[in-house]
Amino acid sequence: MHELTDAQRELARAYGVATEYDDWRGKPVVVPTGTVLAVLAALGLDAGDADKAVAALSAFRDRQRTQPLPPCVVTRQGVPVEVPLGGRGGAPAKAWFELEDDARVDAPVVGGAAPTVVVPGDLPLGYHTIHARWPDGTATSTLIVTPPFLDLPGAVATRRAWGLAAQLYSVRSRDSWGVGDLADLATLATWSGSALGADFVLVNPLSAAEPVPPMEPSPYLPSSRRFTNPLYLRVEDIPEYADLPPVDLAEAETLRAEVHHRLDALDAIDRDTVWAAKAAALRLVHAVPRTPERERAYRDYVRREADALHDFATWCALVEGYGADWHHWPAGLRHPDLPEVTAFRNGHGEAVERHRWLQWLLDEQLASAQTSARQAGMAVGVMHDLAVGVHHAGADAWTLQDTFAEGIHVGAPPDEFNQVGQDWSQPPWRPDRLVENAYTPYRELIRALLRHAGALRIDHIIGLFRLWWVPQGASPDQGTYVRYDHEALVGILALEAHRAGALVVGEDLGNVEPSARAYLAERGILGTSLLWFERDADGHPLPAQKWRECSLASVTTHDLPPTAGYLAGEHVELRDRLGLLTRPVEDERAADEADRAAWLNELRDEGVLADDAGTEDTVTALYRYLTRTPARLLAVALTDVVGDRRIQNQPGTTDEYPNWRVPLSGPDGRPVLLEEVMAARRPAELAAMLTSHLQPASAEPRTSP
Repeated sequence: MHELTDAQRELARAYGVATEYDDWRGKPVVVPTGTVLAVLAALGLDAGDADKAVAALSAFRDRQRTQPLPPCVVTRQGVPVEVPLGGRGGAPAKAWFELEDDARVDAPVVGGAAPTVVVPGDLPLGYHTIHARWPDGTATSTLIVTPPFLDLPGAVATRRAWGLAAQLYSVRSRDSWGVGDLADLATLATWSGSALGADFVLVNPLSAAEPVPPMEPSPYLPSSRRFTNPLYLRVEDIPEYADLPPVDLAEAETLRAEVHHRLDALDAIDRDTVWAAKAAALRLVHAVPRTPERERAYRDYVRREADALHDFATWCALVEGYGADWHHWPAGLRHPDLPEVTAFRNGHGEAVERHRWLQWLLDEQLASAQTSARQAGMAVGVMHDLAVGVHHAGADAWTLQDTFAEGIHVGAPPDEFNQVGQDWSQPPWRPDRLVENAYTPYRELIRALLRHAGALRIDHIIGLFRLWWVPQGASPDQGTYVRYDHEALVGILALEAHRAGALVVGEDLGNVEPSARAYLAERGILGTSLLWFERDADGHPLPAQKWRECSLASVTTHDLPPTAGYLAGEHVELRDRLGLLTRPVEDERAADEADRAAWLNELRDEGVLADDAGTEDTVTALYRYLTRTPARLLAVALTDVVGDRRIQNQPGTTDEYPNWRVPLSGPDGRPVLLEEVMAARRPAELAAMLTSHLQPASAEPRTSP
């Protein structure tokens, strides 16, 4: 295909589409012409030939020049900005701000031929409206004033803190139905906060999956990021459960007993079996009348969540009737605004209402988990996790389809670990549509996740700056970067976290522009420091004192084996068995052993590791090393607390490995229950080491740069 014309290249630049980039080795790469044109087409732009590109570019410039106000303006408090007024031929205008509390503030208009509205730096934080009036018309724009810097909340503002990181589904108890649930989360938080002195519990995304089998096991490929998976409900904790008629109570107890009989001895998480049993029990509970007080609480929740909840519940009911992929539904049901969808909702009111009810119960149990965490003395409490995207056939892709780019998957470019790139099969949000909608879907998503949380982890936070777009049908290495307005996305994130009294951690590992890390630190967003990846410019282990302060530090993550397994090189052996290595296994073993040896030598040089240390003592030494860093938060993997060795997720596999289905297990590979974890010796010893070494290292409160 021919090279891009000047107009095509300029059009791509105007919409944030890269036509060239630097790869992981720093080598410049020219994006294929077909990729650029496919991405532009996904943004609604026909630029297939020179004339069409010129016309599209001209239309873009005309809109920029003639629009009375931009659809959305995002500013930082304390920084005055000028917003252009256009499209009225220089006619005089009056402007004012309508604040979110309905107060009115006059806005000065300056400039003659090119007038602007001056947004002062002293407007309050929040979501406001700019109004402009001319003799022949009016215009409005959403104004979002964000905090310049997100302060750490409460006690963690003046001291360092540590917490547990857990894959909740794997943390099973005697009372859960074969999968860790929200009651287990509350128990884990209460125990680790009160008995161990932990300040937070970081859990995997609890986002909604399909309500029918097969349920997607990956928490990072959800159906909806805004709503929660009812798989995590503790059925017996629903108040109406106690009022079940005797025959229904017996049936519910039988369902639970059958799940335990089938799954207790199974060395795997079986979501479909669990959900079939829970769904049947929940239908029984749903039939129980609610008290007037409970009914009011439910109606209040439904009103608060409004159309987003109605659409999600409708999608769930449609899935039960037509299957999990809405692309294969009858044509009249493929968009939430179609009249056939309204007719379906009206004709299946009980099913739609039941799915709204499930989300209300989840909201209650999420609130209870966070309350338990704070009452146990945790400074932060529950730290939720936001996946980078959603399933292409899921609820968000259906309810918000006009905001997503059609025919595009999110992924990652080639790097040293995956030299063909990655296709995550997730549709990306269109940057232009986010602006047109004043970022409403995004800000409602962040607000929902922070409603019952003390912190939020953002997976692949660099996606707020740019995402790797891969046209469907193309290989992952044939994609390109598309820019997002990170000032707006990070600003809104900071605003919602500020209002929730929460902190934010961004997962900024991998191929990340240094300027992005600097920007996040400037806004008060913590980064992520993973021990095995912390290296200096020469590839040597980065000394503890040189690590970032503005970060959450950990030894391992869910995409690596627990530390005991990593020390044994089990990730190399697993990748060899699965055929994932790109060089001889002997070479891989040697490189891995050299890498680990370098780190263990660093620990010995620091005086935290003895020459004859066994596996458990080595794991302790690695976490003690983290206390030598200035990192504000330390995360301890629950798998490391119990001596687990098996990886939760092996990147590059689907069915070859039981990803996201591995239960929490001990060193011998036997699954362990939460009650056994809490009764063990190891957690208290590891917690005592962390607490004793963290407290003397108190830091001064962070301040904005």
